[in-house]
Amino acid sequence: MPRILNCLLVLLACLGASTQADTQSTTQWPLQDNGLNTVVQWDHYSFQINNQRIFIFSGEFHYWRIPVPGLWRDILEKIKAAGFTAFAFYSNWAYHAPNNETVDFKTGAHDITPIFDLAKELGLYIIVRPGPYVNAEANAGGFPLWLTTGEYGSLRNNDTRYTKAWTPYFTEMTQITSRYQVTDGHNSICYQIENEYGNQWVGDAKLRMPNDTAIAYMELLEANARKNGITVPLTANDPNLNSHSWGKDWSDEGEMLMLLGWIRIRRYCWTCDISQCTSTNGAYVPFQVIDYSDYFQASQPNMPGFMPEFQGGSYNPWGGPEGGCPDDIGDDFANLFYRWNIGQRVTAMSLYMMFGGQNPGAMAAPVTATSYDYSAPISEDRSLWSKYHETKLLALFTRSARDLTMTELVGNGTQYTDNRAVRAYELRNPETNGAFYATFHSNTSLATNEPFHLKVNTSVGALTVPKYASSIQLNGHQSKILVTDFKFGSKTLLYSTAEVLTYAVFDKKPTLVLWVPTGESGEFSIKGAKRGSIKKCEGCSQVKFSKEHGGLTTSFTQHGGKTVLEYDDGVRVIVLDRTTAYEFWAPALTNDPFVPEDESVLVQGPYLVRSAKLSGSKLAITGDVVNATTLEIFAPKAVKSVTWNGKKVHTHMTDYGSLMGSLSAPKSIQLPALTTWKSKDSLPERFQSYDDSGAAWVDANHMTTLNPRTPTTLPVLYADEYGFHNGVRLWRGYFNGTATGAFINVQGGSAFGWSAWLNGNFLASQLGDPLTSQSNLTLSFSNTTLSTTTPNTLLILHDDTGHDETTGALNPRGILDAVLHNSSFTHWRLAGTAGGNSNLDPVRGAYNEDGLYAERLGWHLPGFDDTDWHQEQQPVDSSVLSFTGATVRFFRTTVPLDLPRGMDISISFVLSTPRDSTKHYRAQLFVNGYQYGRYNPHVGNQVVFPVPVGILDYKGVNTLGLAVWAQSEEGASVGVEWRVNYVAESSLDVVGMETGGLRPGWEEGRLRFA
Repeated sequence: MPRILNCLLVLLACLGASTQADTQSTTQWPLQDNGLNTVVQWDHYSFQINNQRIFIFSGEFHYWRIPVPGLWRDILEKIKAAGFTAFAFYSNWAYHAPNNETVDFKTGAHDITPIFDLAKELGLYIIVRPGPYVNAEANAGGFPLWLTTGEYGSLRNNDTRYTKAWTPYFTEMTQITSRYQVTDGHNSICYQIENEYGNQWVGDAKLRMPNDTAIAYMELLEANARKNGITVPLTANDPNLNSHSWGKDWSDEGEMLMLLGWIRIRRYCWTCDISQCTSTNGAYVPFQVIDYSDYFQASQPNMPGFMPEFQGGSYNPWGGPEGGCPDDIGDDFANLFYRWNIGQRVTAMSLYMMFGGQNPGAMAAPVTATSYDYSAPISEDRSLWSKYHETKLLALFTRSARDLTMTELVGNGTQYTDNRAVRAYELRNPETNGAFYATFHSNTSLATNEPFHLKVNTSVGALTVPKYASSIQLNGHQSKILVTDFKFGSKTLLYSTAEVLTYAVFDKKPTLVLWVPTGESGEFSIKGAKRGSIKKCEGCSQVKFSKEHGGLTTSFTQHGGKTVLEYDDGVRVIVLDRTTAYEFWAPALTNDPFVPEDESVLVQGPYLVRSAKLSGSKLAITGDVVNATTLEIFAPKAVKSVTWNGKKVHTHMTDYGSLMGSLSAPKSIQLPALTTWKSKDSLPERFQSYDDSGAAWVDANHMTTLNPRTPTTLPVLYADEYGFHNGVRLWRGYFNGTATGAFINVQGGSAFGWSAWLNGNFLASQLGDPLTSQSNLTLSFSNTTLSTTTPNTLLILHDDTGHDETTGALNPRGILDAVLHNSSFTHWRLAGTAGGNSNLDPVRGAYNEDGLYAERLGWHLPGFDDTDWHQEQQPVDSSVLSFTGATVRFFRTTVPLDLPRGMDISISFVLSTPRDSTKHYRAQLFVNGYQYGRYNPHVGNQVVFPVPVGILDYKGVNTLGLAVWAQSEEGASVGVEWRVNYVAESSLDVVGMETGGLRPGWEEGRLRFA
């Protein structure tokens, strides 16, 4: 009797605490809105959309880094398949505004409306982030480069010149978004103005001295957004824990901005070069977490924990390791840090990046190479790797764990376990009393294997679990979120030491999916169940059923495979090991981002499941297969037939109610060899006889500049002054008579380089350095014959890896100092991108080309006639292109492709330097007119360059070009190959996509830029 009484008292106490907490939650933390609508609301706990709380698990993708609209579906379908409820994207002012007279949201991939339509179709909410400044390791942080001259002031303030500049772009971006808001039945849920702009306060934020200029700037953006139809909440994104900016919880000085202010966490290393891992949030220690729940409570107690840019990976800088750093930022990182966020009561987080993509053209900033893979869950070649699957394990859980959207942190520490090396954070829902125990190493930087038991509080009292199974384990850089009183359908999971993956309700009966790392044990208890049976045991052992706590406890050990258990109360439980869980999917049957519990099916086996549609007894599933596999489906009993990508699958029913079939492997793909090349010299400008009077050239004759960097010598030789903003530029300096040499100082961003010729004779090169953005040389003319009757010509060929970000955007690119010894320059001429600011190729965009002779004349474009070019003589099996002498040589070939339909095929180019050959050169890869790779073997390690379908024509002739700039008289030798990254039989029929409009051909007008 005392034991029963005690249990009753515990139960009553829990119920009383729940009622009290429920009352407190509605009075202390009332729902808020922006005063314009109640469709999107929020409070201390989470976002609420259409009167439903939601865990926002989002991932960032940048459409402008994959300029093929047909592939945006691929990325978004993969985000949806991983269990995400949302995605985020930066738009890019520079991409849409090639000059200060043009805003283009219509041409080719510049039309972003398909993104909004896809979000609605697939059932994903959108976090829109238009800038005007976005950072993103993009060229000048996304500012158009015509903005960097100084003519528009110091930027990111309320200067009228800057305001006039951003207004056309921001207005149009805002008007587009306003048509796709959740308030009107679409899927955009918030609109972020500016980015990482923690400037609300002067000096120490704790002193709360308003920065009136910054506030006025944000008010201008807010006014524009509201004027042009944005009714969803406006958000801000603080750069670090020290900002305390913008949120009204912290702002007590009367700022009237209707902003939700959140934080971007930057303590973790954002670069694959760990020597650069410093941060305003503390020293970097691998896998060491930081506590920010106190920050949220102090700075924004009335708002949910939202991280609009939590680390999804790291960019690989110039000089970084080949292939990035997946070992440091891979699946272990995803497992630990994303669960840590939940332990910190975060209920909305967006991973930066979910898909990094490439940096086509010159979109890269000086800090990054041409890759923006970012060690993201979806790789830049669009393939999926273990990090994607590890992230999916958590995202599917957060989508199904409704109680997780409303919790308080009850406590944390090692008192929850019997192993002081393990700590837990107890989160409890004040309305349902469901709880979540986020468990971690006490020191997360350690990777030890720590067994432990967990002390939990449940509706039947305090328990220590497991009771029958082996200990819970944290093995390596791992964490676990374990539940108590977890609702699934009409049933309750009293506790589980295995993690919940997801659940679905079929025919009013729930199927619960649990998982453990391969070879580990688990234990769970289902309230109300009395008997259980093993229907399938694939790698399982020591399965035991024990009646207790008014239900049935099951203990087990799970090796490779899955176990299926059935209970007398209609519950079915699927237990998976980690490897098998990676191949498990829960596609939605609805476009509702919430995915109600009876609106999904469960699928095991394929590489990817993109969608599922149920029509009567017919279930249509789409996805990808890269190897022959078994297809297993858990669905309502009404399902009698299954199709995979439109083809009928012969299935049979198992004795536990699933449908089982098989899928065949796709056929392999063989690419033709790249052996037939033509070439031509692409640097006639180095010769004294070259005529630079044509349309490509302008006089560099400005004697003043608005740029804050005062020129050391005149004229001003900053390239942006003259409308040439990116990539390679050519400077021809003239002088009469004799001179002994020259001092030339050039600035071009990290890893840039430059070379010099006098009257056609090579003088010297600055090869480049990953950490150097400015370099100078004293050039000697002693080995060169100078003309005494005609002007002498000094050619400076100058590379540019992009403009700096934030306050560095105004740092000039070009020649900072030009001093001639014993003489003076008479004048300078400059050439860059054909047409300068005119946006000659609006489809590919202003950043796709720079100033090489080959580019100006369009040698890289489909349709150019190279009939009279030199045919390279090389062995049939050779893929190495070579020449001698310090110059630029352009290589060109055409290759037909005829790849099969019904496939998703990914292709990369691989550039290399033969052994014992010089690395003193730079190369640019062009594919059907797009610049898709910069290979600088002296300063960088990127050798693989994925090129998406749409840029490559899978059913036609492809024009490939390689511009090779030899920075020494040794010349250059570069290997060029291509490879298939993966082949998938897929519903994404990339071969059948209509992409011809993305590859406009050569036009004769190019000849005027010779």
